[in-house]
Amino acid sequence: MFCNTLMASVCCCGCCSALRPRYKRLVDNIFPVNSEDGLVKSNMEKLTFYSLSSPDKLDRIGEYLYQKASKDINRKRYKFVEIAMEAMDILLQACHAQTTLNLFVESFLRMVQKLLEDSNPNLQILATNSFVKFANINEDTPSYHRRYDFFISKFSSMCHGNNDNIELRDSIRLAGIKGVQGVIRKTVSDDLVENIWEKQHMEKIVPSLLFNMQSGDLTPVEDATVVTPPVLAEEVLRELVGRASFGHIRSVLKPLLTHLDRHELWVPNTFAIHTFRIVMISIQPQYSYTVVETLMQHLDNNFKSSPKTRTSLAVVLSKIIAIAAGESVGPSALDIINNLLTHLRTSVSTTTEITPEESQYQEALINALGEFANHHPDYQKIEIMLFIMNTVPDLSKKSKGDQMLQNILLKSLLKVGTQYSTTSFEKAFPASFLQPLLKMARAPHDPTRIIVMQIFQSLLDRHQNEKVLSTVSIKPYAALSQEPPSRSDIIFTHKYGANIMQALIDSMALSEKLDSLTSSYNTAALLIVEMACGETVQEFLLFILGIQQVSNTSDELSNIHKCCLQQIAIALLTLTARVTGINNLLEYAQKIIEDRKVEATHWLPPLLDSKKSNKSYNLNLPHLAIDKIALAECLQNAGMDFNRLQTGVPYALNQIDNPGHRHSWVESVSNHMQHRNSSADLTAYNADADSISSSPGVSKKALAPEYTVDAMKRYLAEPPESVKREQQEKQKQIVRAFRESDFEDLMKRTEPKHDVIQNRLNDLFNSLSIDNKTPQNATNQNEKPIYETNFPELFYY
Repeated sequence: MFCNTLMASVCCCGCCSALRPRYKRLVDNIFPVNSEDGLVKSNMEKLTFYSLSSPDKLDRIGEYLYQKASKDINRKRYKFVEIAMEAMDILLQACHAQTTLNLFVESFLRMVQKLLEDSNPNLQILATNSFVKFANINEDTPSYHRRYDFFISKFSSMCHGNNDNIELRDSIRLAGIKGVQGVIRKTVSDDLVENIWEKQHMEKIVPSLLFNMQSGDLTPVEDATVVTPPVLAEEVLRELVGRASFGHIRSVLKPLLTHLDRHELWVPNTFAIHTFRIVMISIQPQYSYTVVETLMQHLDNNFKSSPKTRTSLAVVLSKIIAIAAGESVGPSALDIINNLLTHLRTSVSTTTEITPEESQYQEALINALGEFANHHPDYQKIEIMLFIMNTVPDLSKKSKGDQMLQNILLKSLLKVGTQYSTTSFEKAFPASFLQPLLKMARAPHDPTRIIVMQIFQSLLDRHQNEKVLSTVSIKPYAALSQEPPSRSDIIFTHKYGANIMQALIDSMALSEKLDSLTSSYNTAALLIVEMACGETVQEFLLFILGIQQVSNTSDELSNIHKCCLQQIAIALLTLTARVTGINNLLEYAQKIIEDRKVEATHWLPPLLDSKKSNKSYNLNLPHLAIDKIALAECLQNAGMDFNRLQTGVPYALNQIDNPGHRHSWVESVSNHMQHRNSSADLTAYNADADSISSSPGVSKKALAPEYTVDAMKRYLAEPPESVKREQQEKQKQIVRAFRESDFEDLMKRTEPKHDVIQNRLNDLFNSLSIDNKTPQNATNQNEKPIYETNFPELFYY
């Protein structure tokens, strides 16, 4: 009975098997009796051949494999599941060129999803590897209905695997990262599938990658063949950013910033810097500006955060901004600069007192600005400096907040200036930039002036002499480097040198603090080293005489301050003589130094410190002063032009322009009056003056009443202080009269004083009119000839 039953069963199975579709028989035959034996390769080849020859059966084959795998999963027969998945992979690779592949892919993705949903980590890893193989296939036929949202969520969750077994945990995380990479590749290249750049997807992908990156060491791995989750996550992030278009890059950046905020990864900011560098290096160059802009906006959003957080953000910005600088031109560059300056102004305005942490934040912003400017061409650096200068508050605003803002913005300007490589002073100091800078050099606030001097030094110092000239000295500077100025620099000196030197004199007179005086001296010394030559030496000598004159004539300066100015004057004279190579000038300077060593060491460097010295010094030492006539003789003996020095006036305090270059008739007259040392005013005229005294720009001192040798010596000596003050006051009255009086008033005040010369002119013209008398002249006898008009003294010059 048993035998009959068995025979019937076998017969039935055989009959049923024969009646089953061929594709099912071929699928069944790839599975071995013992799962440990693995895929039956010969039967797999038959199935593959059948699939290629009958592509319309692909979808049925895939569906049947999926059903068999599902049953095996439910029965925990994982080996058979692995065989089914392997068969799927082989068919996918063999038939990827078939037009009906989309139908098979649906079954394939269902099987992958089925394996991923299982709790067995090995099946998850197996499914992920199969998905990656599928992602690397370039499909010719687009898919209209395929969705990957499940795979994005699942792979992202696998990236956060926390299995107790570290090796298994890393394997799951690696699989998740590979799966994310596969989704990116599959979706980015196919515009018809789900948009990977949508917010809900990026908020899963980006944090998953960052989570793995932050768990690893940021130092390069020696063995590049070892693939770890951090290394692979970094690679995928690079690929993701590199594939992002202009409209999609913000989709990556927003979840990145959110992740750094939530996990408090800004302080310390090592990981943040590392991540943003990856972004900047990977992104398409034309979009790098977007990263900087987004980070700045994030800094705006964190204006209420702690100074440490804002500082870290600013440091990250400074580390990456240089990469974006190369692609930022025109308005975009100035826009970044303006944003940085806005943050600086906000920092100053919202803080009553600058704390060390807030100061670090400001320094970080300034560094970011400097790094950004450093990667621009020089002409753009000048534009950036001019842009910053235009944002500096006016000197009329003297509040503490405005002074702080002035210093901060000037520090920003200095940061850009240090990055500028000066070749021509005409290009480095355009008038629109130089004039406001000179105005700031006269600021009453010491720190502001010092920063302005540092800006000048950074732009003037073409031969790295700034440190060498940082101390006031009459000794030779050992490591001084120089070369003759170009023709362009000489023209610049003639055009703007007077303005700069007058600003330096004003700056020196504002404070007796050593750091302020030293900074001004350093600037003046650099100016001399870079620009002094035979054609400009007279201007510098007048500048030195001007410093000395301020020391001699100013009543507002302390004795120590006056001594410091004398020290600076002799130091600059010695430097000028050495730089220009005029031996006569150097010998004269050395003679003064030797005499001062005997009688007035307080007129020799080093500078006196008002905090440490309260002695009373003798300042009435005219025989130890630098003499203008002696300087002119030194130039004359050296065979050089000395007219400018002989006829010009030393640079004075608080004047707008150089007297030697003035073209105003009022100032010319006033200078002439001062030069000839005359007691004449608007109501008196010296008819016996030498003709040279009436020539524009040329003056001659009035002779003493006695012509003895002693009288001449007394006359050549410097006039006493009271006489100088009287002359200055009289000079101010003359200038005020010319400026404020009406023309008719000047005519009336000068008419009575011209009788002698006017009568002589009348006699002369009358004789001419009689000799050349004509009838026409007779008809005009009643009209007053124009030559009978009395002209004021003004028009004789």
